[in-house]
Amino acid sequence: MLTGPDLLAKVKELGDASKSDLARGCGYVSTKKDGAERLNFTAFYEALLEAKGVSLGADGGGKGRGKAGRKLSYVATVQFNGNLLAGKAYTAMLDLKPGGEFEIKIGRKQIQLIPVGGGGEE
Repeated sequence: MLTGPDLLAKVKELGDASKSDLARGCGYVSTKKDGAERLNFTAFYEALLEAKGVSLGADGGGKGRGKAGRKLSYVATVQFNGNLLAGKAYTAMLDLKPGGEFEIKIGRKQIQLIPVGGGGEE
């Protein structure tokens, strides 16, 4: 699911597409138990509002909470396009900056991101 500037760019790119196509194109789709497609309009519109700077969260958000005050799940989902996204709340918690580089190490059942030039001991 796209968020932030990526979401805004995709919505602009899709232009006059239907609401369903916008939600689908931005990755806000899941599969029901019976195999049918379910569009997640609520999550899509909440992400769209947040990307535009509108916060619906009641509290300011502390450690373990995203900008909108939601509790972080610490679960990442592979997007429809194969990307694995760690959201802005996680990068902010680690004080990561745009352009930061990481070495990717693949284990049997894990992925490690090690800052380039860092020890990776944390």
